[in-house]
Amino acid sequence: MNPDIDDLKQVVKKLMCNQGIEFVDVFFEEKKGSSIVFENGKVDRLRSGIDSGLGIRVIKNHRTYYGYSTQTDMKMVKKLATAIKNAFVSNPLDRDVSFEFGDMPPVSQIQLDPAQVGISEKIGLLKRADDVVRSHGTEVIQAQCIFFDEQRRVLQINSDGAILDFERKGLVFIVHVTARLGDVLQTGYESVGGQVGMELFDGGMIDKVAKTSTTRALMMLRARETPSGRMPVVLESEAGGTMIHEAVGHGLEADIVGEKMSVYTGKLGEKIAAETVSVIDDPTMPNRRGSYPFDDEGVMSRRSVLVENGYLKGFMYDRLSALKQGAASTGNGRRESYRHKPIPRMSNTYIAPSTYNPAEILHSTPSGLLVRKMGGGEVNTVNGDFVFEVAEGYLIENGRQGEPVRGATLVGNGPKVLLNIDMVGADLGFSIGTCGKDGQGAPVSDAQPTLRIGTPDQPETWLTVGGTV
Repeated sequence: MNPDIDDLKQVVKKLMCNQGIEFVDVFFEEKKGSSIVFENGKVDRLRSGIDSGLGIRVIKNHRTYYGYSTQTDMKMVKKLATAIKNAFVSNPLDRDVSFEFGDMPPVSQIQLDPAQVGISEKIGLLKRADDVVRSHGTEVIQAQCIFFDEQRRVLQINSDGAILDFERKGLVFIVHVTARLGDVLQTGYESVGGQVGMELFDGGMIDKVAKTSTTRALMMLRARETPSGRMPVVLESEAGGTMIHEAVGHGLEADIVGEKMSVYTGKLGEKIAAETVSVIDDPTMPNRRGSYPFDDEGVMSRRSVLVENGYLKGFMYDRLSALKQGAASTGNGRRESYRHKPIPRMSNTYIAPSTYNPAEILHSTPSGLLVRKMGGGEVNTVNGDFVFEVAEGYLIENGRQGEPVRGATLVGNGPKVLLNIDMVGADLGFSIGTCGKDGQGAPVSDAQPTLRIGTPDQPETWLTVGGTV
């Protein structure tokens, strides 16, 4: 049941009429979608359905009071609002709120809505991907092909007087391959998606993703073991923005900064990176997985420059962290669903392209490691130390791509890496994901140009590569 807007206005007004109340919002959400996992030549899991509910939040004296319900009839909504009000000391205050609908700037143009395509056709796409993977021979022992799409409708009403009603739609397609040669097991992984429709699969995208992930797994079977040590590292744009997201991005989220759990706390305005480095967070980018017209607390999305030519220019704020730190929200207040309160999160985060030709970056590096695809990793936001896996890597030999290596890890420190990036390419490559923080997942995109960490004749700037030999 969709709640009545006029009734929700009254809920907001009544909660605002108490001393010390800084902000009130009501967040209604309805999600529809399907999820299909095709594994070992058959459908392994199939899900579709609807999830809807409503959350009410009050910020009073910089503290959050939050509750939610899967029932959205006004009797339950009023009961929920009363329970929240009873959680804090209530002193009546005369205050009025005027409401108006907000304009919805578009962030995506979908040509073929996934919701209008039948399950059987979606399964057919996954079967096609499985066939492509299997065509590469008997060394492929497992293929997992995943498709999921989602339509999310959000209605927000808040004490700023905003009424926001919008939808976001999108899909994700993933192929994960396992290959074996003797006792050696290797995997390949590739994913595409965003706020796009089924038109994403025009032009052979199914075959391309399936072939890329399979080729990666098979190549790693015969790759030599990675030599360990310190060396320059070239990250291709194809690697995606995993490193900038994990090693830098989380440390620029304002709640972590305010809690002094970030290595960047107290460094606003300081030089924290090489002059070639600028870091952007931009939820206004069209069709990207992390894009939105308004964040999940009603602030219009905007492009935020976090690092500009090496200098720390700002952080990513939601309303609460902005209140606590005397700043303005940057439109980065995001929540997984109506069950969660908003927190500062990245959207589409990337290192801005510069001027170098990507080929020039490689050719000017006599030796080192070339990373084409990043894997998972861990980061400590307090000191910036990180460890990342390399899913596809090659030795650099005389300025050229050499033989593939497996088992490589990148070990370093985020702030030091930013200072040791000496070449930034003119290209830009994106990766997609679901970012986890405080038990919540949020759809994001990350990107970077081809770049080099470490100047060849300055060993002190090199990155530590963990290997097996």
